[in-house]
Amino acid sequence: MDSDEINLNLRGVTIEKLRSGSTLLFDKPLNWTSFDLVNKVRRIIRRATGERRIKVGHAGTLDPLATGLMILCTGRATKSISGFTSLDKEYVATIKVGETTPSYDLETEIDKSYPTDHISEEKIAGILPLFIGEQTQVPPAYSAKYIDGVRAYELARSGEAREPRPVTVNISQIEMVDFTDRLLKIRVLCSKGTYIRSLARDIGRALDSGAHLVGLIRTKIGDYKLDEAVTPDYFEKFVDLLQQNGDGFV
Repeated sequence: MDSDEINLNLRGVTIEKLRSGSTLLFDKPLNWTSFDLVNKVRRIIRRATGERRIKVGHAGTLDPLATGLMILCTGRATKSISGFTSLDKEYVATIKVGETTPSYDLETEIDKSYPTDHISEEKIAGILPLFIGEQTQVPPAYSAKYIDGVRAYELARSGEAREPRPVTVNISQIEMVDFTDRLLKIRVLCSKGTYIRSLARDIGRALDSGAHLVGLIRTKIGDYKLDEAVTPDYFEKFVDLLQQNGDGFV
């Protein structure tokens, strides 16, 4: 890695800025929790600064089975996190029609199968506009929503699944990207709090079938884009080079 290869959003970042306050864009790896990413970044900065108390926070979680853009803030920049969480998000979701799971994604096994011969691109194009605008959505039983003081997913995993209260969300854009072999790929622009897993369930029902989420990538948060983000490994190499060059690398 040389100066010409530095990600544009890391140009000008120094170890001191990481300590005092920076906003960083990351591509969260598959099967990592949001806290795995926060902890990894915190460890990297701690090692570079020699300080144990380093503030690192994220501006919106992603499920372990999702990948894509996460905004992390360090130091004093953590005070601006609330400004990011309210921004609209863009996702590219892959939905498998004809089968459902209790979690609405791949966390749990398929529980029911449904006919799909009647589903065509035309039928999909006809029902997608139904989801545009402000609407009430029921979050998944396997979600972080609280039910009587307990996380919904904790109840579900203990065999006591309960449906969380409906929430109001807004989907401003939704379009079909592809539909092949029962796999529907869509692009969605939506408000905070929207569960794409629940949207997958609802799309299946609107198609007179069933569906569950099999892939999810967050591509935008407000004006911040995934192609501007870095992986945790890239960031670690970048910080190592900052140390080697006495913060004079960029």
